[in-house]
Amino acid sequence: MKIAVLPGDGIGPEIVAEAVKVLQALGPLFDLESAPVGGAAYDLTGHPLPPATLELAKNADAILFGAVGDWKYDALARELRPEQAILGLRKHLKLFANFRPAICYPELTAASSLKAEIVGGLDILIIRELNGDIYFGQPRGIRTSELPLFKGTREGFDTMHYSEPEVERIARVAFEAARKRNKKVCSVDKANVLETSQLWRDVMIRIAKEYPDIELSHMYVDNAAMQLVKAPKAFDVVVTGNLFGDILSDEAAMLTGSIGMLPSASLDKNNKGLYEPSHGSAPDIAGKGIANPLATILSAAMMLRYSLGMPEQADRVERAVQKVLSQGLRTADIYTEGTQKVTTVQMGDAVVAALI
Repeated sequence: MKIAVLPGDGIGPEIVAEAVKVLQALGPLFDLESAPVGGAAYDLTGHPLPPATLELAKNADAILFGAVGDWKYDALARELRPEQAILGLRKHLKLFANFRPAICYPELTAASSLKAEIVGGLDILIIRELNGDIYFGQPRGIRTSELPLFKGTREGFDTMHYSEPEVERIARVAFEAARKRNKKVCSVDKANVLETSQLWRDVMIRIAKEYPDIELSHMYVDNAAMQLVKAPKAFDVVVTGNLFGDILSDEAAMLTGSIGMLPSASLDKNNKGLYEPSHGSAPDIAGKGIANPLATILSAAMMLRYSLGMPEQADRVERAVQKVLSQGLRTADIYTEGTQKVTTVQMGDAVVAALI
């Protein structure tokens, strides 16, 4: 199995190194090849997604991605900023379905910002459409306003856009995922205000007829944001668009104790995917050895399950993560009194040891 390893910026190289260590501990199963991406690639080549990196990603069976971004690149033209690398990979590889599980391990209920009785046993899956919505809609830009009250001033504009086929395919992904879980899908939109969301809801209702065994509900995004902190265990599978999913999945991450625990998968129609932790590059803690590698390790487990067809190995990795948590090992972001604080490398070593 050929895996493209793209560490990126900030803490990316540190956390990816631990995930690679875990994969290698499973045996000589993988051909791992690394390439620069994001700010690291810009420094080397003048572009955040060089042709060689994109070609490696296209030819791989799966991509293990770290994180991109650093404040020092903020003055670059938008098309050259590190974040364009991940957008470019999603576009070129047609990665349209983002899976973000939010699981609160029993050992981490004390690390959550919510009460244990609210998050204990939490296991929800947020499915975010990745290729459409306001992030990719055209036209967009900054122009001089012609509005009478603001004439002559600068205004920014973006276009929210979804087509029926885009909504249909993410709807089917959500319904299929729900069949393997608790058979409930909550579709999140803003249909009371946005025409795009009305189309989204109409399509969800139509596709739901193909899945009579699945319970479909609808929720406005503002209410969904509230319910995620009020009664998160009421959700099973949540499906939503690119913008709303970006926000809600990060909110769900904090229910688990830390965004450092949240893995993700971005898949194409054939389940080839890019796997990355849901957190960012955190340049303020890069090189300090305190970053949590568990989200990246769990992303590697998702890669084993979804793209590489290795569910047994995926189970081994996930059990190893739970074992080290039960042993009381914690990186700084999930540390609570009475547990043992460890470094990034020590956490990776502990997961490897727990595999045996």
